[in-house]
Amino acid sequence: MFVFTGAATGAGGVAATLRRRLEATEGSGTSISRGRCRLRMASFTTADYAQSVFPTGRLGHRRQMLSSLRSRSEWYGLPLPTQRAAPPSRRPLGARHALRMSRPGVGSDLENPPDDSEFDPSELDFMFQEQPEEEEEVNPKFVYDLAKDAPFVNEPDHPELGFPTLFSKTYAEAAPRPPMRRILVIGSGAIRIGQACEFDYSGTQACKALRAEGYEVVLVNSNPASIMTDPEIADRTYIEPITPEVVEMIIQREKPDALLPTMGGQTGLNMAMTLSKTGVLERYNVRLIGADLAAITKGEDRLAFREAMERIGVKVCPSGIARTVEEAREVASDIGSYPLIIRPAYTLGGTGGGIAYNREEFDDIAQAGLEASPVSQILVEKSLLGWKEYELEVVRDMMDNVVIICSVENVDPMGVHTGDSFTVAPTQTLTDVEYQELRDMSIAIIREIGVDTGGSNIQFAVCPRTGDTIVIEMNPRVSRSSALASKATGYPIAKVAAKLATGLSLTEIPNDITRKTPAAFEPALDYVVCKFPRFTFEKFPGSSDVLSTQMKSVGEAMSIGRSFVESFQKGLRSLEIGRAGWGLDGKDEEPMTRAELEAALRVPRPNRIFKVRQALKAGMSVLEIADLSGYDPWYLYKMADILELQEWLERVPKLEEIDREHMFFLKKFGLSDKQIAYALRHSGATEEKVRRYRKKLGIRPAFKRVDTCAGEFEAYTPYLYSAYETSQAWDHKRDEMIKGIVSEVPPSDPNKAKVMILGGGPNRIGQGIEFDYVCCHACFALRDAGYETIMVNSNPETVSTDYDTSDRLYFEPLTLEDVIAILEVEKPDGIIVTFGGQTPLKLAVPLQKYLSSREARSAGVRTRILGTSPDSIDTAEDRDRFQAILRELNIRQPANGVARSYADAKRVAAKIGYPVVVRPSYVLGGRGMEIVYSERELERYMSEEVVVESEHPVLIDRFLINATEVDVDALADDTGRVVIAGLMEHIEQAGIHSGDSACSIPAVSLPYEAQVQIRQWTVELTRRLKVVGLINIQWAVQGTDVYILEANPRASRTVPYVSKAIGAPVAKIAALVMAGATLEELGFTTELLPRAISVKESVLPFDKFAGADTLLSPEMRSTGEVMGTDYSFGAAYAKSQAAAGTPLPHHGTVLMSLRDADKPNALALARDFLDLGFKVLATHGTRNALVAAGIDPQSIHFIYKSGEGRPDVVDAFKNGDIHLFIITPSLPGDSARHVRRTALMSKVPIITTLAAAKAAAAAIRAMRSQALEVKPIQEYHPRYDELVVRIREGMHNAKNKLRPQPAPQPARKERKAPAPSLV
Repeated sequence: MFVFTGAATGAGGVAATLRRRLEATEGSGTSISRGRCRLRMASFTTADYAQSVFPTGRLGHRRQMLSSLRSRSEWYGLPLPTQRAAPPSRRPLGARHALRMSRPGVGSDLENPPDDSEFDPSELDFMFQEQPEEEEEVNPKFVYDLAKDAPFVNEPDHPELGFPTLFSKTYAEAAPRPPMRRILVIGSGAIRIGQACEFDYSGTQACKALRAEGYEVVLVNSNPASIMTDPEIADRTYIEPITPEVVEMIIQREKPDALLPTMGGQTGLNMAMTLSKTGVLERYNVRLIGADLAAITKGEDRLAFREAMERIGVKVCPSGIARTVEEAREVASDIGSYPLIIRPAYTLGGTGGGIAYNREEFDDIAQAGLEASPVSQILVEKSLLGWKEYELEVVRDMMDNVVIICSVENVDPMGVHTGDSFTVAPTQTLTDVEYQELRDMSIAIIREIGVDTGGSNIQFAVCPRTGDTIVIEMNPRVSRSSALASKATGYPIAKVAAKLATGLSLTEIPNDITRKTPAAFEPALDYVVCKFPRFTFEKFPGSSDVLSTQMKSVGEAMSIGRSFVESFQKGLRSLEIGRAGWGLDGKDEEPMTRAELEAALRVPRPNRIFKVRQALKAGMSVLEIADLSGYDPWYLYKMADILELQEWLERVPKLEEIDREHMFFLKKFGLSDKQIAYALRHSGATEEKVRRYRKKLGIRPAFKRVDTCAGEFEAYTPYLYSAYETSQAWDHKRDEMIKGIVSEVPPSDPNKAKVMILGGGPNRIGQGIEFDYVCCHACFALRDAGYETIMVNSNPETVSTDYDTSDRLYFEPLTLEDVIAILEVEKPDGIIVTFGGQTPLKLAVPLQKYLSSREARSAGVRTRILGTSPDSIDTAEDRDRFQAILRELNIRQPANGVARSYADAKRVAAKIGYPVVVRPSYVLGGRGMEIVYSERELERYMSEEVVVESEHPVLIDRFLINATEVDVDALADDTGRVVIAGLMEHIEQAGIHSGDSACSIPAVSLPYEAQVQIRQWTVELTRRLKVVGLINIQWAVQGTDVYILEANPRASRTVPYVSKAIGAPVAKIAALVMAGATLEELGFTTELLPRAISVKESVLPFDKFAGADTLLSPEMRSTGEVMGTDYSFGAAYAKSQAAAGTPLPHHGTVLMSLRDADKPNALALARDFLDLGFKVLATHGTRNALVAAGIDPQSIHFIYKSGEGRPDVVDAFKNGDIHLFIITPSLPGDSARHVRRTALMSKVPIITTLAAAKAAAAAIRAMRSQALEVKPIQEYHPRYDELVVRIREGMHNAKNKLRPQPAPQPARKERKAPAPSLV
């Protein structure tokens, strides 16, 4: 017999494990130590026998292990002693001798036993009793082949053994690779829709893993907000544009041995393709690792992928490749009917693709797809709308070992991009046969494509009626879904993939969580994970919120529960969209007609999941809803169960009539305290009352671990989630139930103070990766200082939710209920609420109320909020209290007022004078912020949803025309010392949100007097607000007058940029200051003024939202940022524009169309472009103004505005005649909106302010006059390491301030023994 261990259950793990053990022993016998518990599978029709040994654990995991040793693969029989005369048998026993399961890993039962007269059910013996440790002589007789129809090869040490191999190469036959010393890693650049901070997580893991293996890592990434661009992550860090020219310069300078492109999303993959095809890699003798050129081409090129699938017999959708619109029409004609799906090649997030329902839409989408594809190639395929969509995360090594890390089910059917779909892991509705088919296909696909050192994401479609399966696409790299799969399973895909790229095998890489199993051990889940996307359509008026094959979500939240219903409701409240769960929160209660409900279910929109509840309440059946929406009935039945429970709850007269059993049942179904309180609002129930009553009944969540193995082995990384679960049987008094609610939270080190950090939740515009960066740095700094750190977050994309960022990770919603539950389990000494953006900041006041209550004291919670007090935070937001402080300090502020109604707003605006800036208080990212020019616009604004639903008043300020905005980040400690970290001059004028404006450190044109005034007032206001930690203050300079706009005593989105620009870990210093250290102890006592100039530029997602205007405004719309650094402003600005994907032209034609207010100041700008050799076009009014100002009429060429005549500006854009567009609109929503959209789709850089146009001219002059250079951040800031050493020394001096250690007791004097007597 042969012993299969847990490590041998992966596709390649069986052969790898057997080979190692055979090579380690001599003779035919092998001695293998048993585990503590045995699972035995008896023979069925022959004397062949197999025995599997697994350590003690949960049944669900064993079932998944058995799932690996099963159906579509085959048992190869070899003779036992009773058959010695016969030659080795190679007869497969057949699929009928397989163990089948309905849903692997979710608690399935064995079914369909073999139909065989010799089969004895008693031989299928599960023995879960403890087994003594012993040695057993084992004679290997046969091995299970997980690859279908694998060939036999002879085992060199056992030639008599017919050996079915899983390998295309054996260890001995594997071609040796030349040694590597230095590896270049390409990052993904700015955060964009479809390529977000998942790749910061992947890249950071990769860099750390490679350095741990002894390699020198060179990194190029243009994103200053990422953890991976910190100086500590790579040996050499280039924050430079990811363009072929720049990357070649880095390669020439650093001379890397290899290039790893698979961690940088589509950006990294496309760059590797370009460098390879242009001969750069060959010229500098750099080889690709992770995926070679052939694998990238087959995975990304639509035609090559289809041909590869046809070779291995995997079905693909009827489709055709097109490189022109005419070819696309021919493919459409061959397919024969609409709707059709268009998928561009080599793009991210489905950019440029879509679903065409008619010929006109088809031509438009095809043209857009061809323009979006860098190789001008699209795939036109038959629509599979309504099919079910699944994803498998697959990892393969160079030894051909393959493991399936995670299966993910998209609840939204085909037609919705996977990034925009509500997803569940592991799959819930596949039969075992279907799952194994997908598994086999995935293994065959990754082998055919040739990804032999890393991870891949493979997407499938399954027809819900026929069961037909086709492959949709494959990403031959670490994908967006890889981060989700890593967090869902605990398996670090990017880390493993990076190590595989160096030549290690899966069996050689240990599992960090268990420390016992190798990476060849497939994860097993004993819980359910849900992922929900986060949308911000409200930021883009005019765009459609209908979901399609082009991704539009800007973030996501993940939840973990012991059942689907529990995870489902936790996920919805994790989204932070004002929902307490699935219903019972006062939303979506308006009545809808049958026709309206049917339309809402048919069309995929972000709120469709809530419309399902309304449809069920209206009496529609599950099957009717399934037919309309495409949701699988299994999920709908679960939702119907939730609704039935909610309706029962609403009939309960009062809270006290809910007994312990029913309360436990409500919580087990995922209902939040807020939902229960809403259902019982008629009896005066509140969230606080429900929480107190629930705890009085003894109903509290148990915290369980994510351990990759469903409890099979001990987990050494406390990665936790909450669940309402009891392990005890219930007696008639229900007391045993309470005893069974047991958490798996490990004990804390009593000698360490504990600090809890609240993260930012799902990414959204205005609250993204920048806040996660600050939270991560807090964890790093406090851990180094000797604190035990606890991270709470619900975002699967981020580094903060990596299992090794903090000492303990809680993957939980950031709601008051969930945070209090963690506080009562962990009882930390301090909690940080000012680093995660507005999400934890909103919890500051209610948390302070809880922490000062008897409820907290009775639970043993003595936690205090670290840093700036909630009262000071509220003072900065409360207009009246804040104004009183400004008057006290004589700080100038624009005329302003507060309004709670339209009548108030009308009165305030009339007093101040139009235009005015209006915004709700307590918002982030300028949400709902506008410049209002008239009373009519003000009335419209006051009636909008963002204002009506706000609990806080509207703030109204006079708009400062032609003012320069300035951002200041400062640090303060509890001694009153204030140090300015960075003073940023905005390039765009005031009126554009700071998150969308380019800015510079240091300031380049700000008057000296204004800078002195800003620094002085910053220090005075920071002290007056009693800030401890970080504060961000926004100023406006009009002429020489300085005005304060707002102050935020918390971490801002500019902290990462400031840190990289000045060369100091600002967030780490802030965290230590909040824990009690002083700035003097940390050695940070003066403002650092860098020699180099760093320009931050925003990246905007207008190309994802058809119909949205490209005009910048006070409401933030950017999804990410990039940074350019050089010793001149022009060069730094040029780098920032290239990094943002809108490189400035060196020559060509510039079109100018300016508002009247800007025309008098445009003369110098026009002359600058003429001097640079540009041809200048201008519309009628702009040309006349320039000529009147003295420019030669022959130098300025006239062009019609749209609608004035032909050819006009739109024709010029479509003909490629314009290379730079400068347009300063007079009012939002002006007639040039469609012109700006045309310029955007033509990929022409658009500049909408005169200040930015002047900066662009300076940048073009710099590019024309000097060659741009590249330099790592370590060379820009050579004293960074020295500063870090000083900070660490200060840490150790201050590490006991949060929890003072007891004073040492004086040593007791020892009594001297009496002198020996002489008598």
